[in-house]
Amino acid sequence: MILATSNIVLSVITIGALLLLPDVFGVKLKEKFKWREVSFAWPSEDAKVAALNSGKYIVHNNLPLGLERWRDKLFITVPRWKTGVAASLTYVNVSDGMSPDLRPYPGWTENELPTERNDGSGSNFLKNNATIISTFRVRADECDRLWVMDTGLADILGDAVQYAPPSLVLFDLYTDKLIRRHFFNSTLLKEDSFFANVIVDTERGDCDNAHAYIPDLGSYAVIVYSLAEDRSWRVKHNFFHFDPLAGDYNIGGVNFQWTDGVFGMAVGKRLQDGTRPIYFHAFSSTKEFMVSNMVLQNESYAQSPQAYYDYKLLGDRGPNSQSSAEFYDSETGVIFYTQVNKDGVGCWNTIMPLNADTQGLVDSDSDALVFPNDLKVDNEGTLWVLSDRLPMFIFTSLDAEQYNYRILVGETREIIKGTPCDK
Repeated sequence: MILATSNIVLSVITIGALLLLPDVFGVKLKEKFKWREVSFAWPSEDAKVAALNSGKYIVHNNLPLGLERWRDKLFITVPRWKTGVAASLTYVNVSDGMSPDLRPYPGWTENELPTERNDGSGSNFLKNNATIISTFRVRADECDRLWVMDTGLADILGDAVQYAPPSLVLFDLYTDKLIRRHFFNSTLLKEDSFFANVIVDTERGDCDNAHAYIPDLGSYAVIVYSLAEDRSWRVKHNFFHFDPLAGDYNIGGVNFQWTDGVFGMAVGKRLQDGTRPIYFHAFSSTKEFMVSNMVLQNESYAQSPQAYYDYKLLGDRGPNSQSSAEFYDSETGVIFYTQVNKDGVGCWNTIMPLNADTQGLVDSDSDALVFPNDLKVDNEGTLWVLSDRLPMFIFTSLDAEQYNYRILVGETREIIKGTPCDK
């Protein structure tokens, strides 16, 4: 999930070079949706044909990446890695069939690219503040709001165009109306900055006092946003950097190197003192860390040298355990996380010390779980996992005759049975 591809060394793994995986226990994840290629719910067949003819829709350039569930809606993001992405923020209904068409959210108009291109001045060319250019991750909070991290950047792997500064976009999920758009000040952006994730820290009954944490995986920092103050600030720490010994990946027959820093984050259970732990890790790392949310939310203290020792190393998950996403399940106390090098999903019970022996692998599949990219646990105790074969999409090619994109589900209490997470 990195833009700086200049450091990537690409090679095809020789046949027979297999990654040894630990045994998988418990009930495996089940397929809920799958696609060979992404299709959309066009307003008409004429609209689809026009988009195909104009290049606004290039079927094989559309790759689903992030997901989130709210009631019967399952949101699916389609970042504008390449040209021809029809809509970046979409959804399907949970009750839909196996390969449903994606529906733009909140509508087609908000997902259309502006006609004007950035002149390099950092100007905003959005049609309106509800426009979504390109999003990787979204989060539906306890107050029925959808938080969208819009990079403002299209054709990322090609002739990249910055239509607008990176911004947070909030929608009311009951009305599908825009609540607010917060553009990040240029002082928060560094040369290699890239904001692809958003984590929300709020609780029902205190909806106005919400904070969002946006990891900057390219320049190794976290942006903190206060909804009450409509203000954001940048926090740096050594633990946000990648591990130089963990940047090598072998996935789906492709070998490559990434230098992604802090990316996966999860908000833990509220403690007796009213604080909540924020778990985090760099993508290119096997270590897990933690810091109190009160540290991040105190701008002056978080940016001071005194805050350094408030960040704690929790442990190391073990070799080849790089992870793109994690999520804390309050019902089980378990953090679920993707295992991209193992074609699987891992788990760790937060009451246990964190080491290789306390990690569980709830599922692994060299076909259905090639590059598990995002996961979430919904209010019903269901784990949702999206896999999308991203390395092949970026570095080689995908076979349109195979199922390339999948969403799998499992009940959290069932899938941890027989693993070290079942405590």
